[in-house]
Amino acid sequence: MKKSMVYTRTGDDGTTSLIGGVRVPKTHIRLEAYGTVDELNAQIGCLVSQMEEGTDKSLLQFVQHKLFVLGAYLATETSKTDLSPVSQITDENITRLEEAIDTLDVSLPPLRGFILPGGSYAASTCHVCRTVCRRAERCIWALEEAETGFEIARNVKQFVNRLSDYLFVLSRKLNQLTHHDEIYWDKSCK
Repeated sequence: MKKSMVYTRTGDDGTTSLIGGVRVPKTHIRLEAYGTVDELNAQIGCLVSQMEEGTDKSLLQFVQHKLFVLGAYLATETSKTDLSPVSQITDENITRLEEAIDTLDVSLPPLRGFILPGGSYAASTCHVCRTVCRRAERCIWALEEAETGFEIARNVKQFVNRLSDYLFVLSRKLNQLTHHDEIYWDKSCK
């Protein structure tokens, strides 16, 4: 099997190809959306490398695979090519995140206010993932607003929204496991 080329030189003019062959500027909002999803995937990879084997690590690895699916979904120019069946986020994927949130939340103390990001290294990384996830969500909504006739599937938007919720709850669990106290926002700012 011949080794593939890492560089193609086709993007040297500041454009790139969407799935379906349409070329767009590298500054296109669609690239911002799937590029942010890719950044989120990389940050989650950092988080995974800090975690012990177990349910949460397995779920995060599942999420990484789904983020590839999501990137392919956002990179597909559906007016030129059909969306691959593999590029779908399903109701089951969302349910899996919701069940994980519920499972984690049961073991945590009730929230008393806003929590400052931080604590253990893994929990801090989890907060970085959460904020990148929220940015990805904003990019996805902005893409839908900017491209006339391009409606992003409800499941895609719900998956990203639930993922940020999961990352928040996971950060709390990671601090609990490492005996790091949660630091609540001091509203007086003293």
